[in-house]
Formats: sequence, C-alpha cells, structure tokens
Amino acid sequence: MKILVLISNVPDTTTKIRFTGDNTAFDTSGVQWIINPWDELALTRAVELKEAGAVEKVVVANVGEKITEPTLRKALAVGADEAIRVDTEPKDSYFVAKQLAQVAKDFDIILAGIEASDYNGSAVGGMLAEILDIASVSAVSGLNIENGELSVNRDIDGGSQVLSINTPVVLIVQKGIAKEPRIPAMRGIMMARKKPLNVVPAVDAEPRTKFVKFELPPPKAACKMVDEDNAKELIRLLHEEAKVI
Repeated sequence: MKILVLISNVPDTTTKIRFTGDNTAFDTSGVQWIINPWDELALTRAVELKEAGAVEKVVVANVGEKITEPTLRKALAVGADEAIRVDTEPKDSYFVAKQLAQVAKDFDIILAGIEASDYNGSAVGGMLAEILDIASVSAVSGLNIENGELSVNRDIDGGSQVLSINTPVVLIVQKGIAKEPRIPAMRGIMMARKKPLNVVPAVDAEPRTKFVKFELPPPKAACKMVDEDNAKELIRLLHEEAKVI
C-alpha cells in the first residue's frame, strides 16, 4: 500500500504580508516558507503508518517552482521516501488539482490537508478526487490500517463517525490526524539529501479563477482603557463600538 501526501508550500504564519505591483502580486522577498500545517500533520500520520508496517511507501507531491524544493526536502527529512514536484506556478485550486492528477494515479491513499494556510481555499482535495474519479472523505481526524483494512474517523456535529473505506481514496484531513507534527532529526536531514526529488513537467490546464487585486485588512483600532469603576462606559463601548452585546 502506498500513500501520497499533498504538500503545499506556504509562508510562515509569522510572516509580514506585503504586496507589489499596485497590490496585484504577493511580495515573496524575505518570506520564510514552510509545509502547510495540515499537510504536515497528514505527513506525520503517513510516516507513523509506514513505521508500523501498515504501508510500504510514503511519497510527497507539490505543484510549484524550484523555490518549493527546500520545503519538499524537509518533508523527506520528516520521513517521506520520495518527493515529486510538478514544475509550474500554482495558479488556483483547479489548476493545482489538474497538475497533481498526473502523479497521483498509482497510489492507494492520497492525503490532502483540509486547506492551505495562505488562501484557505479548501478545494484541491475534493477536485482531485473528482478528476481521478475516485472516492473522497472529508473532515478526517483519524486514520488506521489493520490487516490491509482502512478505517477513518470523522468529526461530525455532536460526535464522531468511523468509516471503513476501500482504496483508492482521497482523504481530506484536519487537526487530530496526528497529535503533533514530526520534527526532522539530524539523521533524517542528512538522509533527505540522498532521497529522490523528481521534477515533472506541467500538463496543459487553464485556471478557472484570476486574482485581480489583494487588500490588507484594516489596521486594528487602538486599545481603549476603561476605568474599573466605570461599568457604564464599558457597556456602551461593547454595545456601540465592538457590537458584541
């Protein structure tokens, strides 16, 4: 059984976001790139299953230009056996899903984070399953394989759900799939240098959306201090300005 983990290359959450070209393009200068947090948890669970002997191979895949290779190397250091980079700029969810479809055909399980922490589109996993014409399961918070049988846990309103799933399948995972993301050890970092990172050309695909302009959220208002004895003023501010009561 082989697992493919989809890896999105995203800015570190502490990055100060800036735009260029009259706010039409993201400014990548000085950005620290990381594995998307949901993908990192998916990768951690995949490596755990491999170490337990439940799967034979863990591969990671990404759509991106050469700038994404350090992120893929980190995924290899965490424990993936092989990495694939589709050599093109990711444009929108549909475009990315079409690119990933060409490298995802021969895997039993495809793990996709529920969303990426940059655009929060929450669409690639579902689109990929439709393009491949295979089943998908969303909101997966647990994954177990015993004697070749696959079971997943899903969080639902008021409780949880356990499903028995046939492969091939796309699992769209959220927090809970692994307790903590795995930190690569020095040995893993050294071994990652020798693991294969395969670059494949992009396929013809037209994006379905276009980003016209970006806008930063308005700056937060200055903090207002209210005297502890002035409850009336506090209530007024909460009602008229904060609008929470």
